Amino acid sequence: MSAWQYKQPVEILFKTGFLAEIGRFLEERRFKNGLLICDEFFISNGKADEIIAESNGRLTGIFSDIRPNPTIGNVDACIKTVEDANAEFAVAFGGGSVIDCAKIACLLAKSNVPAALVHKGDAALPASGIPLIAIPTTAGTGSEVTGVSVLTDDTKGIKAPIAGDALYPKIAIIDPVQTISLPASVTAATGMDVLAHALESFWSKNHQPICDALAIEAARLTLEALPVAFRDGSNLQARTSMCEASLIAGLAFAVPKTAGAHACSFRLTNIYNMPHGEACAFTLAAFTRINSEAESGRLHWFAEKLGFADAYKLADHIDKMKNEMGLKTTLSQAGISVSDLPALAEKCRHPNLNNNPVTMSDNDVIAMFKTLA
Repeated sequence: MSAWQYKQPVEILFKTGFLAEIGRFLEERRFKNGLLICDEFFISNGKADEIIAESNGRLTGIFSDIRPNPTIGNVDACIKTVEDANAEFAVAFGGGSVIDCAKIACLLAKSNVPAALVHKGDAALPASGIPLIAIPTTAGTGSEVTGVSVLTDDTKGIKAPIAGDALYPKIAIIDPVQTISLPASVTAATGMDVLAHALESFWSKNHQPICDALAIEAARLTLEALPVAFRDGSNLQARTSMCEASLIAGLAFAVPKTAGAHACSFRLTNIYNMPHGEACAFTLAAFTRINSEAESGRLHWFAEKLGFADAYKLADHIDKMKNEMGLKTTLSQAGISVSDLPALAEKCRHPNLNNNPVTMSDNDVIAMFKTLA
């Protein structure tokens, strides 16, 4: 008899144009003395000041020293800002990097637990931290509804996730209007991350019925809306559908976790500076083909639900989408030589690879990468 469990502790509010109401929302929830955690871009374009003003005095400070693929140093600096401000809560406004940094910083603040030790697995996560409200500005990571924070240790060149129930934000607020200004290249990369979350949650060894249903809907929305949002970023309906897809895909993979494409993506980002979503997309079609015959053809069934003859046709369509959006599709485009592959394959031996339904040895990973030559 099969057994499975689904857990989602995050309160979710999906509302177009929400940001104008943030002051009233914070007041109704009795949040006081909060820190706004955001990307530096929102400082320069005035959005951070706008949010502070709209908060009616509930947000009293800003932290923005966060780079793409946030580092241990970014987290340490954020923790210090939280503690110095004696912040009682935080609002994370940004993409996955901002939200990931905010999640671990809010949990570790006032705990005296160093982020580096947690990242190495040498210290346990605290049971709780200060409440975090996550407001994503990209449609991609789903970080606002997961108990995962992905950090990079610059000293060791390691990008890896930290996972735990205490990392879930308290509230996720999705406002599609905030994604309108995303550049086409970011729309493409983050959108393909959504598709990777959907597929990998479905074929993960830990898949289960609720997540399967969410994965199918997230993939359907992405395949329909991403090309439109890429071509016309001002299309609010496409942006709304992609925000829905990103959220639903986050709910889909939060329990079963991701698999091979994400395991490889961490190293593609570390070593070859590929944006996270593009790094996930880089091997996604290849893993779709590899996993197509696992578990009595479940993936073929998935593809049929999306309107494809089989999983191979779905993989072909993924490659087509990547080409049309200008994402990297070959080793040479990514700056990877065939001679790099043995070392790269060894570095891809990440725990997420164990979730893949087809067991992948180093030689199998090398062979997979060679299909991208």
